[in-house]
Amino acid sequence: MKSLNLYTQRDIRFEETDAPVLEHPDEIVIKVKAVGICGSDISRYKKLGPYEEGMTFGHEFAGEVLEIGSEVSHVKAGDRVAGCPAFHCGECIPCQKGEISRCERLTVIGAKRPGAYAEYVKLPADHVLLLPARVDYMTGAMVEPSSVVAHGFYRTSIRPGAEVAIMGCGSIGLLAVQWARIFGAKRVYAIDIDDSKLKVAKEVGADVVINAKESPAHEQLDDWTNGHGVDLAVESAGSPITSEQVLALPRKGGEVIYMGIPYADIQIDRFYFEKIVRNELRILGSWNAISPPFPGEEWYASLHYMNLGQINVRPMISHELSLEKGPEVFENLIHQRGDYVKVIFNPEKKRE
Repeated sequence: MKSLNLYTQRDIRFEETDAPVLEHPDEIVIKVKAVGICGSDISRYKKLGPYEEGMTFGHEFAGEVLEIGSEVSHVKAGDRVAGCPAFHCGECIPCQKGEISRCERLTVIGAKRPGAYAEYVKLPADHVLLLPARVDYMTGAMVEPSSVVAHGFYRTSIRPGAEVAIMGCGSIGLLAVQWARIFGAKRVYAIDIDDSKLKVAKEVGADVVINAKESPAHEQLDDWTNGHGVDLAVESAGSPITSEQVLALPRKGGEVIYMGIPYADIQIDRFYFEKIVRNELRILGSWNAISPPFPGEEWYASLHYMNLGQINVRPMISHELSLEKGPEVFENLIHQRGDYVKVIFNPEKKRE
């Protein structure tokens, strides 16, 4: 089969590899119909990370069931499905406590197991979820990042009527805008430095968009909130700069949830650090998208709200490309060439 395989730093190759075959009775082979580029994929591509040389990359996907093992009963060949790419060990202390997103040996396909930048992928049955009738493959490929965002929101104490600020309008931030609405936010502020991303944020439900290039984000937010700030601030840019700036957005006693990963050291100016202490902020981290019973309520909630149309990923998808374009696209992304928001590969699509 055709696949994208990562060998070393900035060395991803479009090539032939062996297609997966059933080896255990609880396995499912899936024909990949859509698979997205995650920010973690970009980081691994340019900075190295936990993967084996030559590993088939990618983990955000949806597809059609091709073949099932003898013990699989909840799906059949031809069914449309999404896949949870995360594996937990079930043996470490966090796993034994039911805190499976904190597993000490947590991994995803595309690192130690073959991933979904390919024509076919294999997963255990309990990782595979049926797509509802109104969820297409492109949307299904976004169930995993949507579940990542939902996992974070479940960790907060947000209540209906809250005001929420989203800092960073990449795919995670744009999903966070929509999850804030689902959790009952009365007003959602979207913050970025890219007007094209802010335009999409408005399209998916942001009430107010703030370009932080014009003046500090917290100053603009103060104008909208009469100087009080928001109940919840979401850091979704994964930038060292926004990781400190987000601390100035919540009200006294408010919350910050970190969903982005900066992959760099963070220096926090006194002005921002003192917000934690003087405003008695509650600071939360969020990691991955799984919870018990596996894969977790995040996944079923994502599918439910996608089916209702309350999570709309279509405006976020800027490119649908063939796998063959992979090496070129990854280089463009790390050099910030092109107007990319969310890139989806379609393994059935031929190179333009």
